[in-house]
Amino acid sequence: MREIIFDTETTGLDPQSGDRLVEIGCIEMVNRVTTGETFHCYFNPERDMPAAAENVHGLSITFLSDKPKFVERVHDLLEFIGDSQLVAHNAGFDMGFLNMELALCGLDPLPRERAVDTVALARVRHPGAKNSLDALCTRYGIDRSHRTRHGALLDAELLAQVYVELTGGRQIGLELAAQQEDTLVASVTTITRTREFRPARLHSASAEELAAHAEFMGKIPSPLWGTPGG
Repeated sequence: MREIIFDTETTGLDPQSGDRLVEIGCIEMVNRVTTGETFHCYFNPERDMPAAAENVHGLSITFLSDKPKFVERVHDLLEFIGDSQLVAHNAGFDMGFLNMELALCGLDPLPRERAVDTVALARVRHPGAKNSLDALCTRYGIDRSHRTRHGALLDAELLAQVYVELTGGRQIGLELAAQQEDTLVASVTTITRTREFRPARLHSASAEELAAHAEFMGKIPSPLWGTPGG
């Protein structure tokens, strides 16, 4: 199964009030394993960058001024996404901005039901706990020491690891067992033992033995055996 893990950076929180998408990062996964295929792009938002937003992701309008507009890369993005399932942390936010940009390009929106929200998954898996991306990375021991600011591609890479953990982990031991199953051969050796039967030995005392026994018994005063009825 092919899935696209993605994240966005924006000029603000509300696409309906004029905020725009300025970065998108996508990671391809097949059967919960990253393939190394990515899509990453910065966009010129054609507006100013509020200081609060720049403090989060560090993207200034000066940096973005020579980047392509969303409409110039939209078809490349849609080709990469294809018809795959989309996975995002707080998917409603990212899908809202993505669909707003598609609408500005005169294109149909992506159905919300295509998106898996890892925040919702985390709330079910860890009710009452903090479920930010940072908190989940800490919970699952995922290294984020190189993350000093928000960045769409970096956050998508971290989210891909979190998503695997939220959906059951890789279960490496079971995978190895499955790989080795066809190579294990059970060998049974049957050992047959042949017993040599010998004829029964004669145990009757000889005349000499009986005479020796009688002589010995004669030396014992009042023996308990060897007497009549004894």
